[in-house]
Amino acid sequence: MPLHRLSKHEIVNAVTRSPWTTSFRHLLPASRVLKGLLKKPSLVNFSKKIVPEKDRIKWWNIVPGDQVRLLGRRRGGTTGKDGKEVLLHEVVAVNKFRNRVYVKGMRHDSTPEESGRQDKNYHYSRCQLYLGEHELPLRAGETERKVVPVFAKRLGTTSPVWNSYVHRWQWERFATKTVPIIPERVGERILIPWPNPQPVIHADATPLDTSEGEVLKVTYKPPPFSPTLRGLPPRVPTEKEYLRSLYNRNSPYSKTFTANFGSIQPPLEQFLYKELSNPHSRAKKMKRWQQVRVAKRALLNEYIQEELQDLKGRTQGEARAEAAFRWRQTLEEDKKEDRKMRWVQRGGEERLERKIKMKKRKEEKKRLRLVNLVLKDGEPNQVVPKEL
Repeated sequence: MPLHRLSKHEIVNAVTRSPWTTSFRHLLPASRVLKGLLKKPSLVNFSKKIVPEKDRIKWWNIVPGDQVRLLGRRRGGTTGKDGKEVLLHEVVAVNKFRNRVYVKGMRHDSTPEESGRQDKNYHYSRCQLYLGEHELPLRAGETERKVVPVFAKRLGTTSPVWNSYVHRWQWERFATKTVPIIPERVGERILIPWPNPQPVIHADATPLDTSEGEVLKVTYKPPPFSPTLRGLPPRVPTEKEYLRSLYNRNSPYSKTFTANFGSIQPPLEQFLYKELSNPHSRAKKMKRWQQVRVAKRALLNEYIQEELQDLKGRTQGEARAEAAFRWRQTLEEDKKEDRKMRWVQRGGEERLERKIKMKKRKEEKKRLRLVNLVLKDGEPNQVVPKEL
């Protein structure tokens, strides 16, 4: 099944916190119409830039939940091998249409007092995955081993496989080259596990919360009777009986009503099951079509019986043919009447009357203009007609 075209909604909501790849809609090209829609001003605050489809990343190895460091700038934080400090960032979201990675932290142009935490985004190529800390061997002249953070400089993956149970693509990622180099693991593929989803933490109960016993309490009370096919179903009360018992609950009649018809509030399936059911369901449309078909067949049989009762010198075949002709004429007339009724319900008759009224008004104005027409005297081309 081919993929549908991109929509503005998909690009507006392109930032995702899901670490899984379930489809490749982010690889679809944007049409000219969509690019025109993105250029229009909108109340939604989002980036209207999208990367060309040939530059978009198909298999994402940096996903929300990973820890990365940013390349290209020096940042404070964990001390690296050469004495420089490295700041670890947690990935919170990604934008696959822009190849951007959102990290948890502060914008450089804001403070916590002004706007609180705001996540900043960086390009995918500037992020290196954090593998953990490793103790390097001693060098010449060193007395203590250094524990340094290790990052993946080059990534590799296994062949992606579609998991039909969870409906997503799955593959393993590993580091083929690290920074700094681990001497005892040179040439080895270091497996990088996927981040584990954070468990949902529910807030503690407060006095304003509903108790568990109240939630589990069954409030629906079924009627005292059980209408089945084994016996006669109870009679449905009339509107007058129901209203009388509803507004006079303490009266003896109300008690009699409760004993015969159940509770004061009647069950839903007894009164509103037809009104609340979908009239456009496939089963009901099929049932209506079958009823119309049965009615047409019954009308044809009725015409045939009328013609066969009085042949008037005709054969039975000719009588049946005339009955079928009458039947087709009746169906055609019914179809015309039904079409006219729908035309009237749509307001066609009122529009026709208004159109006729406006046409008469236009003709009347035209006639009045001709009646009131007066020619000026002394025109050079004016000719007085001769008397006949």
